[in-house]
Amino acid sequence: MIVELRNLWKSYFLGKTEVHALKGVNLSLDSGDFVAIAGPSGSGKTTIMNITGLIDHPTSGNVIIEEKETAELKRNELTRMRQEVIGFVFQSFNLLPVLDVFENVELPLLIGRNMLTKSERKEWVEHLLEQVGLSDRKNHKPSELSGGQQQRVAIARSLVNHPRIVIADEPTANLDSTNGERVLELMKRVNQEDGTTFIFSTHDPSIWEMANHVIFLHDGAIESEQRR
Repeated sequence: MIVELRNLWKSYFLGKTEVHALKGVNLSLDSGDFVAIAGPSGSGKTTIMNITGLIDHPTSGNVIIEEKETAELKRNELTRMRQEVIGFVFQSFNLLPVLDVFENVELPLLIGRNMLTKSERKEWVEHLLEQVGLSDRKNHKPSELSGGQQQRVAIARSLVNHPRIVIADEPTANLDSTNGERVLELMKRVNQEDGTTFIFSTHDPSIWEMANHVIFLHDGAIESEQRR
């Protein structure tokens, strides 16, 4: 088991109104799972992704990653886990505007404890950019790219550190069908060859079909769960 969520609650206030984004979620994911989390807008998909990715904290409950209770980890330990264990694809891309495509993808290799040489980093980053169809855009800044191209840069960046878990929030939302299929095939290949666990929040039926574990959320709770 690589991820376990135990009785996860998340509440916040909108004005004076308390909103319960998650209501006692219990979930176990195995290493090598290809997971789709589905549900209508407002069901808690993004909240559960952010908490699992250690970007947000639950109001109560436990998040256990690789058998470590994350609530007990120090700040530097959480940072290291985000750098070395988890890759994240954000809906908003989170690319640095002052860096070009190559530099954005390479960046996690420079801030983590990575042992690659400069030439090895270059070869690996260029390989990933080729895989997502952006070799000819590697010297462009994010502002010079379409939304779909920025999404593919974010996907390449999420894979650059060989993470054991990739969390992808609506990864195909900004892609046309051809590029959506291309990046899904890349992620599935990484999943099968490297045993990387992928967790998607998505409205995309093609991801549901590829997943071996589908979770349906409704009003902050798990409505149903299917394993294949």
